[in-house]
Amino acid sequence: MSMPDPYRALGVSRSASQDEIKKAYKKLARKYHPDLNNDPAAEERFKEVNAAYEVLGDPDKRAQWDRFGEASTRPGFDPSAFQGGFGGFGGGQGFGDMGDILESLFGGGLGAGGGRRKGADLQARLQVDPMLAIRGGESSLRIGRPDGSTDTLKVRIPAGVKDGGKLRLKGQGHPPPGGGPCGDLIVVLEIPEHPFLKRVDDHLEMEVPITVAEAVRGGSVTVPTPTGDVKVAIPAGLTSSKRLRLRGRGIQTREPSDLYLQLRIVLPPADAPGVAEAAEALEAAYDGDVRAGLTL
Repeated sequence: MSMPDPYRALGVSRSASQDEIKKAYKKLARKYHPDLNNDPAAEERFKEVNAAYEVLGDPDKRAQWDRFGEASTRPGFDPSAFQGGFGGFGGGQGFGDMGDILESLFGGGLGAGGGRRKGADLQARLQVDPMLAIRGGESSLRIGRPDGSTDTLKVRIPAGVKDGGKLRLKGQGHPPPGGGPCGDLIVVLEIPEHPFLKRVDDHLEMEVPITVAEAVRGGSVTVPTPTGDVKVAIPAGLTSSKRLRLRGRGIQTREPSDLYLQLRIVLPPADAPGVAEAAEALEAAYDGDVRAGLTL
């Protein structure tokens, strides 16, 4: 397959400066990067833009393209075989320069070996079910690659991770231009609030509604927890909210935290049949003024 004209791919003129070429590449690379698009056409455009900059980003390779055209990009091309050839290929400056731009856009760094440049880090966001963040487990993440392919990665979610926390997957980032170790994938976690569980420091809290009768008579109610249902004893004569502690029923780290239950008395609808009469009976049962000791 023939290579498209790199000037046309980057939308620059043949007289464009190297700085103008770099700016055009940076703009298009961000616009069409697979991390920011789910459109296959955008991925193809991203590959085309990268291929164009590999040529035009290196002044030597650009000069070879201007002189010899597409032939200069073919494996084994020897410019000395052409009359007035330019000699050997350039030293790969364009590849390194493109890597620097991708790093500025998407993160990255040098490999530990100190020789070959490590590929740029890739960042992705992953929404995690709040119960998975409490219990720990495994999730999956789809990642678009520069070559147009898509990988599905398994991501281990440790119990106790927080919203905005980050996980690093070694070697799952961008490959470096010209070969070498891939960068890492930085997974930013998005954990929505649970409708009933509230995280306070390393523990969990949950409000448990109870009826007036349960508050008066006491008894037991079944309460769901991250590790299964538990029967909870309600003390008789409960007159206000009460906090109960369930050890080890909170976040399931190596040493599980606790779950605190806030018992809350729920009144029936005021207009329900018999409620007014029951309220009068309760009112008569009070021994004196409940606000008698309220002073400032």
